[in-house]
Amino acid sequence: MHPRRAVLRAALLGGAGAVLSACTDSPAASPSSASTPAGSASRSAPASSSSGGSRVLLAYFSRAGENYFNGGRKRLTVGNTEVVAGMISRLIGCDVHRVEAADPYPDDYEPTVARNVREQNEDARPAIANPLTSIDSYDTILLGSPIWNVRAPMIMTTLVAGLNFNGKTIHPLTTYAMSGLGNTERDYAASCPGAKLGEGLAVRGEEVADAEPGVEAWLRRTGLLTR
Repeated sequence: MHPRRAVLRAALLGGAGAVLSACTDSPAASPSSASTPAGSASRSAPASSSSGGSRVLLAYFSRAGENYFNGGRKRLTVGNTEVVAGMISRLIGCDVHRVEAADPYPDDYEPTVARNVREQNEDARPAIANPLTSIDSYDTILLGSPIWNVRAPMIMTTLVAGLNFNGKTIHPLTTYAMSGLGNTERDYAASCPGAKLGEGLAVRGEEVADAEPGVEAWLRRTGLLTR
């Protein structure tokens, strides 16, 4: 194995954080858009927020299947980021766009690790089955994903490419094992020119089932929830 690849793979599996991080199975926590077929647009309900009619979009990528969990593995029916996205959508009623990979990631952990390492090494742009074509009607964009090897999956870079972020506020949202927000703030600052970067939220995957109080507090701090 090439030395650089070996280092990256070790980081993904170990101290840089596992990072197909896991969550407790919680199908009831998934957002209403999760039942929409791949390729469909965001759900059409207008977002409710505290900022005078501001429109909010939550765009997220989540992976179920075999995930990292407290040093071991756990098979999930609902991915950790999807669980948190469900909490957010219930609390603020935002529009939701779940990112679907055109080439779905493997169900098993190790092949997903290997694919992520390749995509990071190659600075790849994995294709999206249901890309966003415009965010013009939104003021605030929540970008949600797991943290894989200290970064959001490369499919999130595909998502934001070509969108006009001028005047938008971005809030990163991550689920993780050890890396918190990882490099998302740096990466989104570079890939979303013109956007203002707001406070992010990082939720440990193993604790995601109990995360709603922290999610609600974050939404209040950012002014997205006032009721």
